[in-house]
Amino acid sequence: MANMTTISPTGTNLDEANEFLAKYPEVEGIDIVMTDCHGIGRGKIIRRHELISLYKSGRAMPSSLFGQDVAGDDVDASGQVLDGGGDKRCWPLSGTLGMMPHTKRGQVLVSMYDANGTGYPAEPRHALVKQIDNAKAAGFTPMGAFELEFYLVDRKPDQNGRYQPAGYVMTGRRALNRNTMAVDELDEMSPLFDAIYEGAAHLGLTLESLISEYAVGQFELTIRYRDLLRAADDVIIAKRLIRSCARRFGIEACFMAKPFGHDAGSGMHLHLSLADTSGNNLYADQADGALSPLMLHSIAGIRHTVGDTMLVLAPFLNSWRRFASASYSPASDDWGIENRTVALRVPGTPGNTRHFEHRVAGVDANPYMVAAVTLAGALRGIAAKQDPGPAVEGHSYAQQRLNSLPKSWPQSWPQSWPQSWLEAIHRMEQSEFVKEVLGASLHQAFTAVKHAEYQRLALEVSQAEWDLYGFVV
Repeated sequence: MANMTTISPTGTNLDEANEFLAKYPEVEGIDIVMTDCHGIGRGKIIRRHELISLYKSGRAMPSSLFGQDVAGDDVDASGQVLDGGGDKRCWPLSGTLGMMPHTKRGQVLVSMYDANGTGYPAEPRHALVKQIDNAKAAGFTPMGAFELEFYLVDRKPDQNGRYQPAGYVMTGRRALNRNTMAVDELDEMSPLFDAIYEGAAHLGLTLESLISEYAVGQFELTIRYRDLLRAADDVIIAKRLIRSCARRFGIEACFMAKPFGHDAGSGMHLHLSLADTSGNNLYADQADGALSPLMLHSIAGIRHTVGDTMLVLAPFLNSWRRFASASYSPASDDWGIENRTVALRVPGTPGNTRHFEHRVAGVDANPYMVAAVTLAGALRGIAAKQDPGPAVEGHSYAQQRLNSLPKSWPQSWPQSWPQSWLEAIHRMEQSEFVKEVLGASLHQAFTAVKHAEYQRLALEVSQAEWDLYGFVV
């Protein structure tokens, strides 16, 4: 018999809310967070007595949130403002209700639905749900995990008006060298990371390895491998947790893809595999040690489609600075085995844990959209039994991209990546593949918003332009 307390289109039930209230009697406020197309959390802080109402009847929010630019301004051409914009019901997502001890508030992710109980088509999370449903219909269960790279920076700029990496919260000392993977770097930031791990334990978030990355002030956190939809939810929870903890230590967490032009960019690498209905990894090596044909078809499908999806993987003007200097930031669609210069890396560890890592997306990208286009590309490659071409050996950055394209590719297929943000906007706008994956509403809204952001920034004259051109030309 069905659980009679299950009344939400997301499958949540009142038991979850009641258990939370009993476990945390001190909590008086709960953040309800819906993720927009930029990956920004939009929502409200409700009071303790309103939580049961959220689970019983949802909460109204304007659908125009999916037609706003990153600054929160409406974009009329998105189709979500003039033609829509009315309130829709947002419902809590099962398993995301938790407590953030540093804020002393609860938090729950929510998702928007139409009155008939179908997912609101302009919400990115529903695009991923659709692709997961497609995978399951084909007999596959998508599994994945994201890695998050980010900087910790001072809240205020220096005397030259520039932001800089934060000093260590334990000692106040400022690092002069990148000291990649130095454990002492982590120790001097340990009070902050201890708070982050404590918060994760209350949020159902399994944060794992922490490393000092390839630049001063840059760090990386990995998240436990699990079903792909929850892996994307985990990114939203983790970024909010990291950002809010950092604030309470007087610094800021920066998730720009390239905050410092001469230092390493920050990626959001997606590790992906497909399991069968019993949980067995279908990407596992063959009996003779050969790579799984299913995985190779998946890689081929992503290679065929990645050019159309670059606006999803690099959604902002700043995102494209990450490709300007290839420092562990792949600027091609190559694949290889245990090669960190390629876009699609197959880790060297063999056996039943085999998977591949999509290394192109910046940490500023929306994880739902990244996962949706990646999974869709993989499924297309499997359906067509596409050939990924030979694996790159050696330094991918030094090789011409066309040298590794399989000869079997149709000549009509686009053979290059977009070379700029504006080109990526136009490419995605014209892409039938991306329109099919995201759905017409999200495709229209996202490209319209990006056009508006491009125009907004095109009118801004930077200080660098004044410094370089102002009194010379």
